[in-house]
Amino acid sequence: MSGLRLRRALFAGGVLLGLMSEQLVLFSVPLIIFQESGKLSLLGLAYAVEWLPCLLVYPFAGLMADRDGGTRLFSRANTARGVVLAVTVALCFAAPSWTVGVLMVNGALLSTLVAPVRMSIEKTVPQLASKEDLPRTQALFQNMELLAMALGPGLAVLAVMVLGKIWLLGLAALMFLAAAACWLKLPRGTRTAGAGTVRGNLGELGLGWKLLLGNRPVMLLASLNFAINLVFATMLGANAAVVTDVLGAPESSFALLNMLVGVAGLVNLLMTPRLLKRFGVWLLGVLGYVVMCACLLVLGFAPTFTVYAPAFVAALCGVAYFNVFNRTERVKVIPQQHLGKVMGPFFLIGLLSYPIGGLLISSVGAAIGPQRLVSVLAVLLSAFGAVALPLTIRSFRRAVAAADAAGDKASPEPAPAA
Repeated sequence: MSGLRLRRALFAGGVLLGLMSEQLVLFSVPLIIFQESGKLSLLGLAYAVEWLPCLLVYPFAGLMADRDGGTRLFSRANTARGVVLAVTVALCFAAPSWTVGVLMVNGALLSTLVAPVRMSIEKTVPQLASKEDLPRTQALFQNMELLAMALGPGLAVLAVMVLGKIWLLGLAALMFLAAAACWLKLPRGTRTAGAGTVRGNLGELGLGWKLLLGNRPVMLLASLNFAINLVFATMLGANAAVVTDVLGAPESSFALLNMLVGVAGLVNLLMTPRLLKRFGVWLLGVLGYVVMCACLLVLGFAPTFTVYAPAFVAALCGVAYFNVFNRTERVKVIPQQHLGKVMGPFFLIGLLSYPIGGLLISSVGAAIGPQRLVSVLAVLLSAFGAVALPLTIRSFRRAVAAADAAGDKASPEPAPAA
């Protein structure tokens, strides 16, 4: 295997193992909390508590990724996630009456460590891919997420029969450690010194916000991400309750749902390169947005699991297509040396919707029902996208054209032939 192929395999393997571990956690924790408490409001509160600390970490994680180069940070953060889960398993067995509280604290700690992992990937992808190969590499990462949704829940269903839900978290801890090991052999990238003072660090964080706020296409994209994440945070946060309580499906159906998404990810892995050649990145983004909005509306009114399941799968496939556009275009208009500083605040804006979604579930969702809440948000998302998406694409086209023109002017003219 060539050096480049080996690096891509290690990159994909580390990402896949980390994402599969997250799926094991996402399978076990919501079911345990809902079964222990029986309250949708507590499930929504746990979702909000889980994501709130993550938001505060993202700008700092972006700064760390810029300084570290990405790969070291990925391995260290995944190692920390493995340790946190191991301690959680020990506490759940030592004090069963504390299980719900321990799992909520565990969720907050794990979500805090999500930020450095995501920022590490964001920083590393452009280092592994050329400009021409960037969409395919971003699609590879996106489809690893969907593939993890097949393999993770499938592994969860098999392992839970033998291990139980708590020990399943122990298996996830081991997989986080394996993910960290995969990236140990990747190129470390350039490591830069920190500012050295609190004022210097705050100055670098401020520079990231300044560059983001001054970048019109990326700000428009951040607003779209916020809107999309708000609807999906609400849908995913209430998913365990909707499937097992509202629709009356068994626990195995909850796992089957995510497995079906992952199978669709395998199909996407084959289809995305063909779709990119036929439609291009921008049209693929529009297609994904339309598909996700249509399917979210179906989810809001689905009367049975047989209607809910295919709409759920198609909605997440739509997100995958949109994110190929999302991930590919934003790195083209952000200076590489400041990518982490800008993407930290960018992620903070987009993921602010997650605790808001959790609070919506615990308040509005508990009052009118989670499905009705999703349907209302889906209508608002469709209306917002009809205005914001064309503006975003037009703004990116102008910014990319301007960057390419500036690059051409900066390039020296070829010497005349002798």
